[in-house]
Amino acid sequence: MATVGNFFYSPFIHHRPSPPPPPLQLKPFSASLTSHAPNSHIQTINIPTPVSTTNIRLDVQHSDRLTSSPDRASPRWFSPLDAGSSRLPNSPILLYLPGIGGSGFGLSLHHQRLGEMFDIWCLHIPPADRTPFPELVKLVERTVKYENQQSPERPIYLVGQSFGACLALAVAARNPQIDLVLVLANPATSFNGSQLRPLLPLLESVSKEVDAGLSYILNLITGTNSTLAAEISKILAAMSSDSDLSGLNEVFSMETFVWKLKLLDSACSSTNSRLHAVKAQTLILSSGKDQLLPSKQEGERLHRLIPKSDIRTFDESGHTLFMDQDQDLVTILKCTRFYRRSRNGDYVYDYLPPTDYEFKKARDSHRFVEALFSPVMFSTLEDGKIVKGLSGIPSTGPVIIVGYHMMLGLELAPLVANIYAERGILVRGVAHPLMFNKLKKGRMHDLSNYDIHRLMGAVPVSPTNFFKLLKSKSHILLYPGGMREALHRKGEEYKLFWPERSEFVRMAARFGAKIVPFGVVGEDDIGELVFDYDDQMKIPYFRRSIQEITEEVTQLRSDFEGEVANQDVHLPVMSPKLPGRFYYLFGKPIDTQGIQEELRNRDKAHELYLEVKSEVENCLSYLKDKRQNDPYRSILSRLAYQLKHGLETEIPTFEP
Repeated sequence: MATVGNFFYSPFIHHRPSPPPPPLQLKPFSASLTSHAPNSHIQTINIPTPVSTTNIRLDVQHSDRLTSSPDRASPRWFSPLDAGSSRLPNSPILLYLPGIGGSGFGLSLHHQRLGEMFDIWCLHIPPADRTPFPELVKLVERTVKYENQQSPERPIYLVGQSFGACLALAVAARNPQIDLVLVLANPATSFNGSQLRPLLPLLESVSKEVDAGLSYILNLITGTNSTLAAEISKILAAMSSDSDLSGLNEVFSMETFVWKLKLLDSACSSTNSRLHAVKAQTLILSSGKDQLLPSKQEGERLHRLIPKSDIRTFDESGHTLFMDQDQDLVTILKCTRFYRRSRNGDYVYDYLPPTDYEFKKARDSHRFVEALFSPVMFSTLEDGKIVKGLSGIPSTGPVIIVGYHMMLGLELAPLVANIYAERGILVRGVAHPLMFNKLKKGRMHDLSNYDIHRLMGAVPVSPTNFFKLLKSKSHILLYPGGMREALHRKGEEYKLFWPERSEFVRMAARFGAKIVPFGVVGEDDIGELVFDYDDQMKIPYFRRSIQEITEEVTQLRSDFEGEVANQDVHLPVMSPKLPGRFYYLFGKPIDTQGIQEELRNRDKAHELYLEVKSEVENCLSYLKDKRQNDPYRSILSRLAYQLKHGLETEIPTFEP
């Protein structure tokens, strides 16, 4: 990205807070980014050229010039942010490609947050513009190629709404060698299935014969279909009011509307013919209540056709998804792990912690677990004293929290949420790869089930990610027993299935990390395992299902022997009980600082590994014994207490 002055000959619109701007100065086209016109406030040209790293603001006092300037019929780029807005280092560029309205302001609700992560530029297509779809594709493509040439190590994000999604797909199909990330909201590749498509010939005829307002003609055509009419009106309103542009009245002319529909039709046909060539990483966002396009079905179709794609569906949203105040694009990118600043991405360094609002939403999504099981947390101080609360967990990292994995990992959400809420410490879980990708599409449930885990910092288990977390002084949650422990068999509750040899002690010692062993009990108070792995493998249907699902996910510990190597994916069946309570105990921290040299010896490291394992077992035994003294172990006694003292009142437990 090149730095420029106040004016350069490009398709950008350049605004700064200033006195009323002078008359627009236009110059012959120049591709140079160093050309200047010092007193000008708008950057504009008919031909697309590279964007600038200079952040600029398109404020309301200049917005009418988008449609009133002599060059108003020319597409151009603009940046919606203030000069000097701070961004993360090496932030990728984000090019927003608008929907049918063309204003470029479809991301206005998201500009500020996106501006912390991206260098944002938006494409403005004026109402009077009649550039055909192939030329618009070339316009975007030239910018993409230049930006890739300038920063080949960074991805380029193409975020497209409806028609803009077609532009993004078409550019990606023509440039499979460029590292593109597509984010597509309700792509107009389904326009041929829209209720508007059959009306196009009629609308075109009426526009030539009748001189009347668009709203009047649409009312005549749609007749009793008030839902469709309302959705069209909403789309047209979004073209104007949501864009903060007072000069978009032309959009409401019948001739312009017909042109937009013909442009959509052309984009749909052209893009669908090239879908097979799309190799870019793609996130498809589909609305469940889109009355203009069959977006939900189209999203599923595109997900099947595009190899490196993922999909999220928003059942309560309409066509203008990015204008829905209940949806946050930044949160979506974080949940889906679609934010990266390099070609390969980095689960540790590309991660952005949750905001307070995101944490609240994440915790609310698992609030039923806390409400049912009223988790109680204990920790151990440096002097060995056990106290209620989490004060015994070290504040500064690196810290490795190592413990027992309850059936189905039910202990995970309360653990991470309570540590973050009470101590402000974000615990980053080292998780099974099935939470992040599938080797192939099949019976495995959707990855969206793990969005909250990714939002809260989970990373796929690997030596590289573990190393990076330690190096960044993180608090790390580690389950040596893995899936075998979380999917144990009948009678195996509270039994540890740890590998024979140490997997983490020597690396922990390399960084002088503290190791905090912990135990959690309560699964035997919520249900009884009645149909486990051994039972399922005896039945051909379930055995075949387990084998098919297991083939879809990355296999771990394939070189191990014994029970810990048995990582087949299955879903145990439990018979529910009247819910009891979850109890956590975090043991005394074990400091490896100062004994790094000693722990280089494998035997010494193994001794410490066995000590950690023994401490976890001690935590489990302590909790199983002490919970007998909790008068509020049963949900009935807890409900009675809350009815008497208030639903938000903290429920007592045994004294440690």
